[in-house]
Amino acid sequence: MKAKDLRTAFINFFKKKGHQVIPSAPLVPEEDQSTLFISAGMHPLVPYLLGEPHPLGKRLVSCQKCLRTEDIETIGSSFRHTFFEMLGNWSLGDYFKKEAIAFSWEFLTKILRLDPKRIFVTIFKGDQLVDYDQETEQAWLAVGLPKERIFPLGREDNWWEAGETGPGGPDTEIYYDTGRKPCRPNCKPSCQCGKYFEIWNNVFMEYNRLPDGSYQKLKQKNVDTGMGVERTTAILEGKDDDYTTELFWPIIEKISHLSEKKYQESEMITSRMRIIADHLRAASFIIADGITPSNVRQGYVLRRLVRRAIKEGKKLGINRQFTSEVSIIVVELFKDVYPELAANKTQIINQLEEEEFRFAKTLKQGLHILEKEIAKLGKSKIFSGKLAFDLYQTYGFPIEMIEEEIANTNPNLKVDLDGFNQCLKEHQEKSRKSAKDFFRGGLKDQSLATIKLHTATHLLQQSLREILGGHISQVGSAITPEKLRFDFVHPKKLTSLEITAIERLVNQKIKDNLLVEMKILPFKKAVVQQALTVPGKNYPSFVKVYSIKDPKTGKIFSREVCGGPHVKKTGVLGKFKIIKEEACGTGKRRIYAVLEK
Repeated sequence: MKAKDLRTAFINFFKKKGHQVIPSAPLVPEEDQSTLFISAGMHPLVPYLLGEPHPLGKRLVSCQKCLRTEDIETIGSSFRHTFFEMLGNWSLGDYFKKEAIAFSWEFLTKILRLDPKRIFVTIFKGDQLVDYDQETEQAWLAVGLPKERIFPLGREDNWWEAGETGPGGPDTEIYYDTGRKPCRPNCKPSCQCGKYFEIWNNVFMEYNRLPDGSYQKLKQKNVDTGMGVERTTAILEGKDDDYTTELFWPIIEKISHLSEKKYQESEMITSRMRIIADHLRAASFIIADGITPSNVRQGYVLRRLVRRAIKEGKKLGINRQFTSEVSIIVVELFKDVYPELAANKTQIINQLEEEEFRFAKTLKQGLHILEKEIAKLGKSKIFSGKLAFDLYQTYGFPIEMIEEEIANTNPNLKVDLDGFNQCLKEHQEKSRKSAKDFFRGGLKDQSLATIKLHTATHLLQQSLREILGGHISQVGSAITPEKLRFDFVHPKKLTSLEITAIERLVNQKIKDNLLVEMKILPFKKAVVQQALTVPGKNYPSFVKVYSIKDPKTGKIFSREVCGGPHVKKTGVLGKFKIIKEEACGTGKRRIYAVLEK
């Protein structure tokens, strides 16, 4: 079974079980700054997991593109990836553990025809706060899984929650025995040696963690699952290395050709080829979703991935620009599933070539600095580890390049590798802590302040259209409890008079205390009714449409397709104030605004 067949089989299986299909959301979250990228299939569903009714009902299924970079330094093993595809099915207050596990077992053993004897699972063993998950254990026993292949593990392995407070619960992870020899006699599914591949995770959201650390049962219990396309494809192809599957092998072959080296020539070469393949695949998808390399947020992640791939390419002996050549293979591999890649092929190629050119200039500057530092040391025999790390961090110099340049210039000079590694370790730890702020759980803020600003964004967009013209359309937004950001199509800077007029109109609609009404409609009908949408975004067959209208006359001021939530009446919003207006790309403008009491 090929990857495309896996995607189709999963979707069709759950459609037969009463699930509705939702399209993959873009990698960059909409209206959510709690995470840089969508890192799980559940992220676009946050309001519905918290109780908002979904327009398609209580059973959903999707194939979601995801990106995780908190463990970027671990890329290079046979099954780690930054970009990956996640198949998922959800129950929003409908079925729970017994049904979810039965679905998983049926799909794996009947549809994929995996050997039931090679399936192992882990469950939550309980602790002083929450009891042993006996219900999950009984559900696995009920489908025929022997008890000796059910492994109770602790909170670090089999518990999921959004953060210090909020919804969470136990999970059960499903593993497949690859047939490798175990690393030790008591090797079990949680081991990272590669004998067991985790292919599916069922999260059971049944608890709410309170500020005092205790738990209470949730009124709406949810099921959130995730199956990795890459790992499952490897299993279906009988392989224990994701990078040798159809999803990666053409990329690896291209890198092998560019470097004139074989994939499994040595452990180091294999690892470097995996890093290049992974990073440039991820970079291609990020650029296709509208991000360009920069030094902030998503742009910084993109730059880091591209430059790390370039550095690994140099270590393989690729001494020319090559990233765009690899990206062309990525586009060809995935364009049928993700048409945005083909639509943005030129942009992907151009951005990678420009970034590679910029990085070459940076390396040249770093080389000049390195030469000056070597000259300063005179007869010294030690090159500072901290200085070596600064060159690595600032100019992208791999430590091997620093050692090589020093050896060519002054053979008696050695790099303090212990000092370098200590600086690197501290930097990685700091990066991991920072990443956790963005990737810890993905449950975006649903406070009243955020909901108010969300509603104000609708008033803002319609006011922009009335003041500036009907060409105005949303291209992005982000909302925190403190302020909103709204990106839109417009060819020029707003004048002070235009800004004042927009503020005045929004505040008038707040003062009018308009009614905010939600209806679930077929997407095509919503378009016919001229509900505003985000150009280029994929929408499901049924959507929520929010109308903001005069409660007396019924006259509609704003109508948008949106997931919500929103306030019931605009009168509670407060005073709307634009605090900044700026360019955010060619033909695009950005507004920052707040609500004052």
